Amino acid sequence: MPNKPDAIIIGAGHNSLACACHLAARGWKVAVYEQASEPGGAVKTGAYTQPGFRHDWAAMNLSLFAGSAFHTENAEELAKHGLAFAPTGNPFASVFPDGRWLGISNDAALTTARVRGFSQADARAWSALTESFPSEAESIFAVLGAPMNLRAVSTLGWNTWRKRGGGGTLDLARFLMMSPRAWLDQTFESDHVKATLAAWGMHLDFAPDIAGGAVFPYLEAMAGQAFGMVLGQGGADTMTKAMVSMIEARGGSVHCDSKVTGIKHAAGRAFGIILQDGTVIEAEKAVIANVSPAGLLKLTDGTGDAQHDQAMATYQHAPGTMMIHLAMDALPDWSAPELKRFAYVHLAPSLDQMARTYAQAKAGMLPDEPVIVCGQPTVVDPSRAPAGKHVLWLQVRMAPGQIKGDAGGTIAARNWQDAAQPFADRALDILERYAPGTRGKILGQHIVTPDMLAADNPNLVGGDQICGSHHLHQHFMNRPARGYADGTTPIKNLYHTGAAVWPGAGTGAGSGTMLARKLAGN
Repeated sequence: MPNKPDAIIIGAGHNSLACACHLAARGWKVAVYEQASEPGGAVKTGAYTQPGFRHDWAAMNLSLFAGSAFHTENAEELAKHGLAFAPTGNPFASVFPDGRWLGISNDAALTTARVRGFSQADARAWSALTESFPSEAESIFAVLGAPMNLRAVSTLGWNTWRKRGGGGTLDLARFLMMSPRAWLDQTFESDHVKATLAAWGMHLDFAPDIAGGAVFPYLEAMAGQAFGMVLGQGGADTMTKAMVSMIEARGGSVHCDSKVTGIKHAAGRAFGIILQDGTVIEAEKAVIANVSPAGLLKLTDGTGDAQHDQAMATYQHAPGTMMIHLAMDALPDWSAPELKRFAYVHLAPSLDQMARTYAQAKAGMLPDEPVIVCGQPTVVDPSRAPAGKHVLWLQVRMAPGQIKGDAGGTIAARNWQDAAQPFADRALDILERYAPGTRGKILGQHIVTPDMLAADNPNLVGGDQICGSHHLHQHFMNRPARGYADGTTPIKNLYHTGAAVWPGAGTGAGSGTMLARKLAGN
């Protein structure tokens, strides 16, 4: 069959698209099949409230993509296909019930002065972290960017030992295993400073007391200060559109409204896919599935490897997220006017509150005080709204996929259809406490519940935006299962990619790029 593609890719998330771009650039004929009506997965943008207001559906922060190996290699070509960034030097801040706030800006002296306002000792600690960040980042990014196979890990370990010495290597390993609270308590004395950084752990399923989570608050704080934050000009979908255009320019194809219901395999080898209408499409070299572990099990009807299939069946997901998209007449009137300059404002007042919220969501309860991530993209990119108007992007973390009760004791609903509005009201009440009068500025509202996220993208099981917990038992060489962190599966020519595969969630396109390099040999 002369027209068979070399690679068929299931799902058009950014890892799929990066993988397809890389393979197409090396002469592979690629075809991507997506069940939704548009590509991008969690990275897409639309007028969800009213015309003229562009909202990012789920992902908004493109810093990881801007700094990724994939973008570094393809920046010029992607720009030709329309990729445009909107950078900001004020990436994030936290505001507290006492009216105080702490913001991290791309100015070390300014940020250090803000920290000094809370604690002289913490300012000294911050300065020490700032000074050591370049060398520490080199080691940490080497780990987070390494393929998780024995050869790569052995080489990484040896290179790290040579650079840092035995003690330094063990210190790095210790840090990578620490919980956010353990590291923050050992580093800072101000509860405000600790909470400002700990909020980032909640983006990746790391409540304050979860081992392995310290690295994320550290990296977001130091990288935010060093590099700022990058959004997509006009919306996060600038990334998706540019990659699709790049694929098509190289002879590949992206097919939307094309649900894959099965993977054809025989004698331990995959050779094609089955579409919902029964059409069978075969591939010459590879079938690549950007799906959840449970989705991979369903599409293959089992791989024939009991250990792998058990790992896929028992793969653990993080709590869900509710998104609230708001078209605004004006920005919130925060307790400090300076907060109107930041891309993100976290409403997460303490480590204890974050830990309680996480525990409640894990238990199936609607949290009494969810963590609110208030994105203000029009501060960075005014093109997303009509002149003088604004967009707010609210992530409500954490939220249970299946509701068993309400920790606040006021919401009787046990399904998201009925719980959506009262839980959204709870989140907006919290926002109103920090910025009185915000409700009166709302021109349009669109609530996206965890089950709506999952219906739109089956990889977001229970509204889990990161496609699986990053806790240590399910990270590094164990993501998604021991022996398969490099995207291989027990079936020859069948590969797994996406956020469920190492290095995990975020917009860095890591798993797709690593897999493409593995398949293409470069």
